Amino acid sequence: MMPEKEQLGLDSEMKRRRNGETWEFEDDIDDTSVSVSDGVLLGLDGGTTSTICICMKMVYFSHSQLQSLPILSRAVAGCSNHNSVGEIAARETLEQVMADALSKCGSKRSSVRAVCLAVSGVNHPTDQQRILSWLRDIFPSNVRLYVQNDAVAALASGTMGKLRGCVLIAGTGTIAYGFTEDGKEARAAGAGPVLGDWGSGYGISAQALTAVIRAHDGRGPSTMLTTSILQTLGLSSAEELIGWTYADPSWARIAALVPVVVSCAEAGDEVANKILLESAQELASSVKAVVGRLGLCGQDGKDAFPLVMVGGVLEANTRWDVGKEVMKCISKYFPGVLPIRPKVEPAVGAAWLAWNFFMKEYNRELCSS
Repeated sequence: MMPEKEQLGLDSEMKRRRNGETWEFEDDIDDTSVSVSDGVLLGLDGGTTSTICICMKMVYFSHSQLQSLPILSRAVAGCSNHNSVGEIAARETLEQVMADALSKCGSKRSSVRAVCLAVSGVNHPTDQQRILSWLRDIFPSNVRLYVQNDAVAALASGTMGKLRGCVLIAGTGTIAYGFTEDGKEARAAGAGPVLGDWGSGYGISAQALTAVIRAHDGRGPSTMLTTSILQTLGLSSAEELIGWTYADPSWARIAALVPVVVSCAEAGDEVANKILLESAQELASSVKAVVGRLGLCGQDGKDAFPLVMVGGVLEANTRWDVGKEVMKCISKYFPGVLPIRPKVEPAVGAAWLAWNFFMKEYNRELCSS
């Protein structure tokens, strides 16, 4: 629970920003620039490395036409995980990226019909309620607001906004998240590097840095990682690596070393190869845990289910393909798994979720009227 003084300071800071420069652009926008009768949707994907906001035109049609929703604008900002940068900085980033997206398409908050904010660090209903409370202070009362973990938007990006199946994210951090058609959900990993998110970009790079130190001490085998990492960072010795690491131990900064680990593994380095192999097995174990708890594979373990794979660690752009190795591990247990690599980014998935959530409420209200 946040201390009362800190909460008062946070509320005061956010109130200042809401009445400050962030939304001043609205004074110069004509209400008719975007049809108020249709309005717009905002979908946000907020991760440890970056935050992306997509603004889409709100259209009333069937789910099968969802991919034709036009994207009006896209805005990018930095980290919005409150566990990484603190609550004030995270909220400032989220508010600014929404304002930028609306400004770019010449719209304003009065035109917004629904917002789906999907951010890493949303791990409990109290996290959702805090963010929802803040969003309600920003947007008009008629705007539908939805807050999810960023993994949910990643899943939706591969299933056209439908919450069914499993998603595996492996970027700076990692998480596996799944849903059944009747709304049950489960997750594995996603607790951050201190609590064992191995298989993530941070986890891979942290193990590589550790391997360099171990090799230097004589506690571990020599490895090509030593020369490659020191050259990449412009350092001359393993001792300097200690200072570099603790000068700024941010997750994204460490995770940026993944390509070095991959290149060393491709060159035949056994230490780097072992790190990537064990990381793939860790990622697969997260998926297996979620699928097993939800029964997505059916009683005999052979039912088909979608597995959406997202994140830089899983991208098939190298000879040492972590995603391919993950699928090899998972297929042994679940032969019905259907891997999906989304053609749209998670922020679009968040906008599709906003549309789906909105339309469910809209149709329910029509039926009851």
